[in-house]
Amino acid sequence: MDDFEMLVETIKTQIDKVKDLDEVEKIRVATLGKNGNITSLMKKISTLPQEERANFGKKVNDLKMQIEKLLSEKTSVLKAEVLKSKSLERSIDLTIPGPLRSVGKIHVINHVINECVEVFSKMGFNVVEGPEIENVYYNFEALNTPQWHPARDLHDTFYISETLLLRTHTSPVQIRTMENQKPPIRIISAGRVYRNDYDATHLPSFFQMEGLAIDRNISIADLKGTLENAIKTLLGKDKIVRFRPHYFPFTEPSVEVDVSFAGKKEWLEVLGAGMVHPNVLRNVGFDPEKWQGFAFGMGIERIAMLKYGINDIREFPRNYLKFLRLF
Repeated sequence: MDDFEMLVETIKTQIDKVKDLDEVEKIRVATLGKNGNITSLMKKISTLPQEERANFGKKVNDLKMQIEKLLSEKTSVLKAEVLKSKSLERSIDLTIPGPLRSVGKIHVINHVINECVEVFSKMGFNVVEGPEIENVYYNFEALNTPQWHPARDLHDTFYISETLLLRTHTSPVQIRTMENQKPPIRIISAGRVYRNDYDATHLPSFFQMEGLAIDRNISIADLKGTLENAIKTLLGKDKIVRFRPHYFPFTEPSVEVDVSFAGKKEWLEVLGAGMVHPNVLRNVGFDPEKWQGFAFGMGIERIAMLKYGINDIREFPRNYLKFLRLF
């Protein structure tokens, strides 16, 4: 009996020391396998006297059950440890910083539009919108641009049909607003426009912002004050603004607005403007003897190029991320 107890203690010690399932299997084979200790004891029963066999067989069987229990318990413990280890490998550690993700930002064109809207909104202008596919009447005729005008040439304008085209400016929004709203009117409209140009300073599709003010006794002095304030707010208080006579069919008198970036030595045209032509007022049912107004239009890309020193307007539609991330 002492020998059996010593064997159990020896095997138990061995089982306690094992670190993985392979070692448990080796102990099982060494004790319960074909040539194991317990198997050898079982074979010994047939060699014993008849009266000793039953008692010896019971002890061997108890010993076998104890060892099987010890092996089973150890196997369960090791399997649980393996499962826990794998679970930890697959788990998410919430204390570890996550991967860095690139965060989007407002496109430079939208940023400049937002700046312009803020500037003119503070001067009492409301934002309005209109369709990009426009009727010939609103794009040209209502704006005092007759059929013979060069701007209506097929080579300069993208026509969809004889009466529909991609708008060449946002001025049609002014006509639509005046048709549906009584003076006084102060609006700005920003959006995409289309012209058949493509080089370092022109695009076939670009963004424009136009403004319109209609009221009694509006003069060109109001136009100059509004634009000087806007330009200096957008481009810098140190900029010098010059108004130069020009021609636009929908304004009279008309001016182009230049800005000096080198103390009156170098001038750059930034926008066009003028007093609303009496014919345009008549086209929307306003009496030019009672109502006057001014209008202006600027290219958003042009303003962005001046603000950020961009030399090629074609950079904007390329969507080159390295370029866009500069702003």
